[in-house]
Amino acid sequence: MTTTGETIAAIATPPGMGGVGIVRISGPRTRSIAEGILGRVPEPRRAAFGTFREADGTFIDEGLALYFQAPRSFTGEDVLELQGHGGPIVMDLLLRRCLELGARLARPGEFSERAFLNGKLDLVQAEAVADLIESSTALAVRLAGRSLQGVFSQRINTLVERLIQVRLHVEATLDFPDEEIDLADEPTVAIDLAAILEAVDRLLADAHQGQIIREGLAVVIAGAPNVGKSSLLNALCGSDAAIVTDIPGTTRDLLKFDIQVDGLPIRIVDTAGLRHTHDPVEQEGVRRAQTALSEADLVLWVYAANGEPDESIRSTFPAGCPITRIRNKIDLPGEAAGLVERDGEVEIALSVASGEGLDLLKAHLKSRAGLSAHPEGAFIARRRHLDALERARGALRAAATNLERRLGAELVAEELHLAQRALGEITGEFTSDDLLGRIFSSFCIGK
Repeated sequence: MTTTGETIAAIATPPGMGGVGIVRISGPRTRSIAEGILGRVPEPRRAAFGTFREADGTFIDEGLALYFQAPRSFTGEDVLELQGHGGPIVMDLLLRRCLELGARLARPGEFSERAFLNGKLDLVQAEAVADLIESSTALAVRLAGRSLQGVFSQRINTLVERLIQVRLHVEATLDFPDEEIDLADEPTVAIDLAAILEAVDRLLADAHQGQIIREGLAVVIAGAPNVGKSSLLNALCGSDAAIVTDIPGTTRDLLKFDIQVDGLPIRIVDTAGLRHTHDPVEQEGVRRAQTALSEADLVLWVYAANGEPDESIRSTFPAGCPITRIRNKIDLPGEAAGLVERDGEVEIALSVASGEGLDLLKAHLKSRAGLSAHPEGAFIARRRHLDALERARGALRAAATNLERRLGAELVAEELHLAQRALGEITGEFTSDDLLGRIFSSFCIGK
């Protein structure tokens, strides 16, 4: 078990008043802190009612105490939770008493960090703790729970085991050079490599879906003035979030809202109408709109059904910008809603005023996010996980190429080593202290 020799303490419940407040302690002085506050050490893993007191016996509060003896605790160390009344002054007095008895204030995420260092959780599971707390949808909660239970980690570990077997085969040729084994003539290696690559591709697809569910899809609504952009925003939000008038240029600044579409979190941005203007305020709105476009996962280009889209606006979009065309106001010419492909881009004909076609748009947003009909089999993921999987896939592809070109077992072995290292970064097998610091510092205090 890894330990720093220090005992940490923190308030584990949110700031403010509540029915219950919790102070959490972990480390070698936990038992002596329990004796100092309660007058005894509670029986492990059984709730005990007690009075919390100052050094001179003055009453602080009364409530429940839960003691978890190492290593059967969240951190792997002795842990004590004091559950009292949730007033900020009460919690502050209780925490201050813990510090007097030898604890120090915990850093953000330090309890989870100790759980990782002591082998109670791998890095993916530790991150899932924070993701579970921060989940904005019920679907995100379920997927974070799957990561916490080890679904993602198990798939990574299985890949690593398969990769190790291939490495053993390849490196055996390096250990016995007199045998003059040509890996290219060994079909097992190529077959196994191809199978591992296919598994990495599937894992990347699932991880991308989990990352979208965690962070949300960034959608920007853009187009000329008075085509129904703000009305579309209001329809998706289900409220009058934006002012709607017949006056062009009503929207001057970016309007940002977080919405849900069947469990998919979407960060949606309404922008100023894209046009040439001499109004300095509107000019700034257009500039901000173009900045938002460059950061979007998807742009909804809105134009009216009773006219053709202004291609000059299309030319102002950043290169490679993902676009879905929204042909609004189909109720005016009396057209039917529908989804077609136009010039290589999807066009959705709808009417914000009547609501016809909005279901097509919502289904399209889920499709663009890669949200399958049954995402419960997926797991939550972060951008660093995607980066590591991409690097692992690149190294595996390089290994397969080196094998096919008969470039030598040494080059194949090196790429396989890099692939395994990239996968190990996800669970924390190969992780720098700097990365650990960045990950756990983003957690809340007390977790």
